Amino acid sequence: MNDWTGYLGGHPQAITPNLDALARRGVNFSNAHCPAPGCSPSRNSILYGVEPFNSGLYAFYDQEGFTKEQKSRYTAMTEFFKMNGYNTYGSGKIHHRREPTSVEWTEFYEREKGPQIVYDPDIGYQQGKSSKMNFKPTLNPLEDHNDYKNTSFGVDVLNREHDKPFFLAVGIVKPHLPFVAPKRFFDMYPDPVKAPAINPNDHNDIPAVGRSMAKVGDDRKFKAAKAWDDVRRAYLACITWADYNIGRLIDALEASPYADNTIVVLWSDHGYGMGEKKHFRKFALWEETTKVPFIILDTRDDDAPEGREVRGGVSLVNIYQTLADMSGLEAPEHVDGFSLAPQLADPDATLAGPAICSWGRGNYTVRDERWRYTRYYDGGEELYDHSKDSNEWDNLANNPEYSGIKGRLMSQLPTNEAPLIMDGMEEWSLPVSSDKHLNSRK
Repeated sequence: MNDWTGYLGGHPQAITPNLDALARRGVNFSNAHCPAPGCSPSRNSILYGVEPFNSGLYAFYDQEGFTKEQKSRYTAMTEFFKMNGYNTYGSGKIHHRREPTSVEWTEFYEREKGPQIVYDPDIGYQQGKSSKMNFKPTLNPLEDHNDYKNTSFGVDVLNREHDKPFFLAVGIVKPHLPFVAPKRFFDMYPDPVKAPAINPNDHNDIPAVGRSMAKVGDDRKFKAAKAWDDVRRAYLACITWADYNIGRLIDALEASPYADNTIVVLWSDHGYGMGEKKHFRKFALWEETTKVPFIILDTRDDDAPEGREVRGGVSLVNIYQTLADMSGLEAPEHVDGFSLAPQLADPDATLAGPAICSWGRGNYTVRDERWRYTRYYDGGEELYDHSKDSNEWDNLANNPEYSGIKGRLMSQLPTNEAPLIMDGMEEWSLPVSSDKHLNSRK
């Protein structure tokens, strides 16, 4: 999920009443960014609390292929809370390709196979016969869908009587591909929906490595099929479907005995390009692919005002340290980042550092309140001033007027990069990087 939500304003027609209400009540980190623009490296970074450039987990991994030493190197957030006396419950997508174990989970919901999902043949778009590239409404009852089932498990946990503190993780999958959701959520959007602002000459000042990350093939196919509107409408429908299930969880919490003693954290693993920069999907270091919804609500704070917002660049790698701090626990030594508890008390408090996002060894982007600076493994650079250029159309990296700003942001980038971890890596996912360049020469 990118910033196409009502409260973030990424798309003017986005319908997300439950997210909007949560953002009003809690602290809205409106300039939050993923540690990596892909499911696996981002989730590994968030759940282990380690930046990709410190772990070497730059790509996608099937963690069943990790060595014994790799598996023992880090303590996952869920395992950390379980070790500290919490019962831990999970459903849906939490890790990426890691089987649930009793080391981490007191109970993990295993879905039973349900009825086959039926799609409306007259609405939407499907690219060839690919089930992944499906952008159509579903006609089944809500209860047949996996996200409804995953959320129902969370509702059930909140309805139980607990004699121990508990940690509940509900992994709502949409808006992951395929962009399919119950038809009632498609019907909430006009046809056509408003397209994002796009500059046809956007690539002219982007260095070669940056251009190579853009999935221009998808863009061409959607344009040729006149399908971009169907794709964007389906994406918005999936976001509203996710919002619906978020509302079910919040309603269950508010009706439970834990309504005034629970920390709620909402996050997305990465953003998503929807045609900006001729790019579809993730796997790039631009605003739409790195920016994510991120909200923290501490229900124990009865007197907190509504509408709190942190505007500085914040990375999701800080979630681990933050939850440990808020729970009165000390995070393991390996955990990177810093606690955001000061920003929960005062949204204007100075952040201990900016947000850094990695996509392959040597490719990094740093984001603070105003600026984005990106450096690629071959030295190519991008610099954008978000106070004037929220679309990132004017690359200022080669303008000497901004050399001081560039130098300041460059100093935040990692100087010691962990080597790429090969064990368990899904080789298709190796990012454009020095590692991929070397592999191509073997």
